[in-house]
Amino acid sequence: MADTYATLQAKTLQAPSGIGYDYRDLGEGAQPLVLLQHFRGSLDNWDPALIDVLATNRRVIPFDNVGVAATTGITPSSIEEMARGALDFIDAMGLDDFDLLGFSIGSFVAQEIALARPTQVKRMILASAAPKGASGMHGWAADVIGAVGGREPSPEGYLDVFFAPSPTSRAAGGEVASRVFGRINNRDAPTNWETRVAQYEAVCRWGIPDHALLQRLDAIRMPVFVANGDSDRMILPRYSHLLAGHLPNAELKIYPDAAHGFLFQHHDEFARDIDAFLTEKGARS
Repeated sequence: MADTYATLQAKTLQAPSGIGYDYRDLGEGAQPLVLLQHFRGSLDNWDPALIDVLATNRRVIPFDNVGVAATTGITPSSIEEMARGALDFIDAMGLDDFDLLGFSIGSFVAQEIALARPTQVKRMILASAAPKGASGMHGWAADVIGAVGGREPSPEGYLDVFFAPSPTSRAAGGEVASRVFGRINNRDAPTNWETRVAQYEAVCRWGIPDHALLQRLDAIRMPVFVANGDSDRMILPRYSHLLAGHLPNAELKIYPDAAHGFLFQHHDEFARDIDAFLTEKGARS
């Protein structure tokens, strides 16, 4: 029986830099989709239901970046350094052309990769994303960082931030949590406090207001799919509109009755949307 994401064992790739990257590799296809994870997330924080559907038609490669979970090294405190770590992994994998899916802090890293390697990134999905320098992104609201930024992450905090307060979204959140946290064997190492501190410092640096930095988005010329939930308190939906408005070749979708974890709550719909986006023959003009 073929492996699913819930049963697939992680591999370790030793890069020439000396970093050992933990990753999983699922599905087949000439054009791989590289996944960049959210704040404090590891390989085990991807929803298996989403990954399995994505891997039906393509090769999907989630990984732990430098210092995160089982990957060696020290987690950088800037998005730019995180992007260099991601590119170190991508180069060590021998990926010449690839698509990117960046979620939350991973969407910040994806933007830096697209700016650094514009000919290698063919298409990009930015989920729960914001551009560098946008007003109001210098740190998260106290209740949000309180829910997901404590020394010991809690299921209650996860549900509160990743899902909308409606009964339907919270019920979906319970199902997602059972899939995400239900893995028993071959679990990834948990992220540590040092990673949390470094990543939040990187988020705050990314969010220092500087409207001039929005001009950088004009250099991201590949097709981009920008998506979010309509009730995201962590990275407000208005930042998705801001991104899509400044990117030269962007599509935008806001998913209803959903928050930061919209891509897991609406995993089937989001996977279909990604598949349609990545298999498009032409870019929107």
